Amino acid sequence: MTSVTTDDETKRLDPAQAAETVKKIRAAVGRVLVGQDVVVEQVMWAMVGGGHVLLEGAPGLGKTLLVRALSSAVDLKFSRIQFTPDLMPSDVTGTHILVEGQGGGGRRFQLQKGPIFAQVVLADEINRATPKTQSALLEAMQEHSVTLAGERHVLDEPFYVLATENPIEMEGTYPLPEAQLDRFLFKVMVPSPTEDELVAVLGRTTGQESSMPKPVVGRDELMALRRTCRDVAVAEPILRYAARLVRACDPAMSEAPSIVKRAIRVGAGVRAAQALVLGAKAAALSTARMQASFEDIQRVAKPALRHRMIRSFEGEADGITTDAVVEAVLAHVPARPTDVSREVAASRAS
Repeated sequence: MTSVTTDDETKRLDPAQAAETVKKIRAAVGRVLVGQDVVVEQVMWAMVGGGHVLLEGAPGLGKTLLVRALSSAVDLKFSRIQFTPDLMPSDVTGTHILVEGQGGGGRRFQLQKGPIFAQVVLADEINRATPKTQSALLEAMQEHSVTLAGERHVLDEPFYVLATENPIEMEGTYPLPEAQLDRFLFKVMVPSPTEDELVAVLGRTTGQESSMPKPVVGRDELMALRRTCRDVAVAEPILRYAARLVRACDPAMSEAPSIVKRAIRVGAGVRAAQALVLGAKAAALSTARMQASFEDIQRVAKPALRHRMIRSFEGEADGITTDAVVEAVLAHVPARPTDVSREVAASRAS
């Protein structure tokens, strides 16, 4: 394990160390989880970038197992919240309870912290709880703090929320509020396994139970990894590319392609652009590069944008997914400045 001093809050990792750290975590998770390489890769990008992740897929695809394996591979405090329709906000954040004082000191209120006071929080089946309870996570996810009875409590760093949700078409689910969706750096879709992966799953899960991986990375390494990610350079043309992609996802913008104007009611915003750039930095660092590229932006486009657009009635009726919209936007928006110049010249000529 790379040696990182606890009291040096400016410590960084060199690119090779950073890539090796990511590789160690992925290898530990891979010893428990079969397949889902793309899913694990995208979750790792979000962790390197310091953001939260929403995992969507049908029950039984390994979403919860992935989060448990990831939390075991990193030496952080873990908690799990099982979201149900009767879960209350205080069940997430905590509450003050009345206790007897010692030595006859009378009664007093004492804070009983909820499961949100951890570093890796699994919000399992988050869309089975009511919007009121879902909103209890908002402050924690954005500010990394919880306010109880007017007092602000800062959460320990690093702080990650990894939430799982069932497809909205399933019975007993509530749609997540748009404001909460926007707090997730990535939304990762978990696909069904291939035949070979399913055979491997059956072999592992119908024999003796396998144990969770032991910690391979500590808190100080993760904090250094996050700081290093922020240092990854992004050239202005790439920043402009990210900005053009986000603007093209907004039906109110003139540069939006026709599929956006037809299928999208509310487009992506500023946090979407931030997610694109942070995700690109994490993708670059994961391969030992300190310079993000146009290709990195394209690799993270779907998980960064798919949950930040609201489909119109026409888009829903025609079955146009936000992934299809992102693909169309990537095809529509040129990456390099020379391509932009040619596109502008062609439009003026016509």
